[in-house]
Amino acid sequence: MGEPSAVLVEETTGGAGVAGLAARRAPRGLPAGLVRTARPRQWVKNGLVLAAPFAAGRLLSVGECVQLGLVLVLFTACASAVYLVNDARDAEADRAHPVKRLRPVACGQVPVGVAYAVGGTLAVAAPATAAVTCNPDTAGLLAGYVLMQLAYCVWLKHILVVDLVVVTTGFLMRAMAGGLALDIGLSRWFLITSGFGALFVVAAKRYSELVLMSRQEGEVGASRALLGEYSSGYLRFVWQLAAGVGVLAYCLWAMETGGEASGLLPWRQLSMVPFILWVLRYAVFADNGSAGAPEDVLLRDRALVVIGLAWGALYVLAAVNR
Repeated sequence: MGEPSAVLVEETTGGAGVAGLAARRAPRGLPAGLVRTARPRQWVKNGLVLAAPFAAGRLLSVGECVQLGLVLVLFTACASAVYLVNDARDAEADRAHPVKRLRPVACGQVPVGVAYAVGGTLAVAAPATAAVTCNPDTAGLLAGYVLMQLAYCVWLKHILVVDLVVVTTGFLMRAMAGGLALDIGLSRWFLITSGFGALFVVAAKRYSELVLMSRQEGEVGASRALLGEYSSGYLRFVWQLAAGVGVLAYCLWAMETGGEASGLLPWRQLSMVPFILWVLRYAVFADNGSAGAPEDVLLRDRALVVIGLAWGALYVLAAVNR
């Protein structure tokens, strides 16, 4: 049988019905609740760990592939740790929210103490494992990511503009992790393009959330603490600025590193075309306020997928023929 609806439980058992029902089922549903709290849908973001080796056009050995896969798992563990601690900390507030009250920790499927314990264990174990299996730089990056994100959950998310910078930095740290683990040099163009590309996506997400919430009068403050402090014009300016700088940096990088045309065509310079098309296509979703869930936009829009694959193919050809 399926899950009883929240509305039915509320009507028959009162405001604590969902929490009470989930609490009684917690021993049986604890593992599933922990996985849900770790946000599996968000794990696609950790694919950015592959960015630096791919940008370097480096052919990896079997050992390096294994190392890169390990870093991907460890970064996923760090991100999951932050989600677990965040939900444990916000459990009381989430119980008063019409949607968030159904989260595993808020509804009692995962006890608060267990969420703290599992999150804390992952937060310590992932950097420690990286120190043993990778190198100190990777371990330091993972530890820094966890500390920064925990500070965000407690304090930084309440500071205007800083919240955007912290989330953007989290994406940039993902993009840097693979390069640090394999001792690949991170060029200034890679860092600039990755950083402003991340800011573009983050600001577009906030802009879309604000547009959505503004259509539901009185609920602007319900989604994020600072969302109502931003204006739509400011967030539009930020994502447009970030998109422009990101495209410019990529084009300068492609022109500078392309050198003499090798093979049949200047593949790296040609990769600018799908890159710019991808940004323009994503900007359509940002502009109409439907980029609130980047993972959904990236995975469900076929045009973005096709353009991304075309860019990847051209980039691979550039690496092979250089």
